[in-house]
Amino acid sequence: MNIRLTWVQPEDLVGHELRQAAQDGRDAREIEERWYAAGGSPAPECAGASEPPAPARLRELAGQLLDELALLESPLSADEPTELADIMAVCPHWPGPPEAAATVGRDRLHAAWLGRAAGCLLGKPVEKLPLYGIRALARATGNWPLTTWFTARGVPHELLAAHPWNRRSAPTSLAENIDGMPEDDDLNYPLLTLLLLQRHGRSFTTADLARLWLDELPAGRTFTAERIAYGNLLAGVEPPRTARLRNPFREWIGAQIRADVHGWTHPGDPAGAAAQAHRDAVLTHTANGVYGAMFTAAALAVAAGGESDVHGCLAAGLRVVPPHSRYAVAVRLGIETARAEGEFDTVVDRLHAAYADTHHWVHVLPNAALLAAALTHADGDFTRSIGLAVSGGWDTDSNGATAGSLAGLLAGTPTALPDHWTAPLKNRLATSVPGYDRTGFDTLAALTHQEALRP
Repeated sequence: MNIRLTWVQPEDLVGHELRQAAQDGRDAREIEERWYAAGGSPAPECAGASEPPAPARLRELAGQLLDELALLESPLSADEPTELADIMAVCPHWPGPPEAAATVGRDRLHAAWLGRAAGCLLGKPVEKLPLYGIRALARATGNWPLTTWFTARGVPHELLAAHPWNRRSAPTSLAENIDGMPEDDDLNYPLLTLLLLQRHGRSFTTADLARLWLDELPAGRTFTAERIAYGNLLAGVEPPRTARLRNPFREWIGAQIRADVHGWTHPGDPAGAAAQAHRDAVLTHTANGVYGAMFTAAALAVAAGGESDVHGCLAAGLRVVPPHSRYAVAVRLGIETARAEGEFDTVVDRLHAAYADTHHWVHVLPNAALLAAALTHADGDFTRSIGLAVSGGWDTDSNGATAGSLAGLLAGTPTALPDHWTAPLKNRLATSVPGYDRTGFDTLAALTHQEALRP
């Protein structure tokens, strides 16, 4: 019996690393020629494993080429460092320590948890679908722009056949099926961060996080960069090398979806939130992948500290990102495009024209541009924030979750969120993280509040 593991097999990683090399400006033409001459395949777009499995000779070559690709230096490395001290050195507007201690209330944290869950759940049934498919399914039920959940009711059979829902998510995420918040990695990771802080406090190390994952995170609940890093840990590789060794997903979105609790628990302290998110992110990511976590944590920290303007939050996030990095360019592109265009569909079309042909749909850069554009265009409105983030395609559940988290903080209380988004969640979260299954969002807010108060 053959077991096909996604996001792990060397022959399935080479294509992704070649793509990353092209984005980095590394000259990998000779390696690429050898790979395709030997019968290698390009990067799979939707699944992480090729079919059929590669013969032993091709798998051995894949490992060799991955190691060779790792030796190619990026001409962008000076503008895109990974070490925190180097990042701070190239950020001219790095935030200073807060002038006065700020606090965040339980209600605000409750709204953030609910917002993250609702945004994630909205995006789940259309994850991996092409943009035109998402638009067609929503328009078929009069739900465009998105103002409520996706539904299969009333959608023509031929349309569903052409654009099938995400098969794993539809049974729990369509309007007619929602019964509490189902398990999702976009909620599992905030739970793990909460557990990390409970056990180790704010002084946790990246090694502490690695041990927590091995103890509490099922390997099958990891994807892309997290799965590679997990496998590296099992092989005895120590962080931060876990993020670099044969990991072509190190600049994808995974670290960004793990950053919320770092921001929520540092109200008014974007620098502290970004530094804490950095220690988390470098287990699995480098450069732009790390910046996604730092940007998100910083933006959420100022919102938790009382900032009421979403545009101020985005500006705070940019202050902890190297200004000449591709991540900063992506965020600025999203903001500028949203400000220039009155119709958000036009904004999305422009962003897809910029990124769709060069980046995988889980890469952090296109998703950062879309997230920034959605939050800018929504101007703090909760429904528009999650609706626009999901309507732009790519990593729909992750973008919806982060947009909902920030918009929830800005709303301030659970009652400020529209009931049709929060009632179906039934104050119940499913997860495989030990000790948290079926926990209520009010309880999670109380636990998060305790960590926000901890010195």
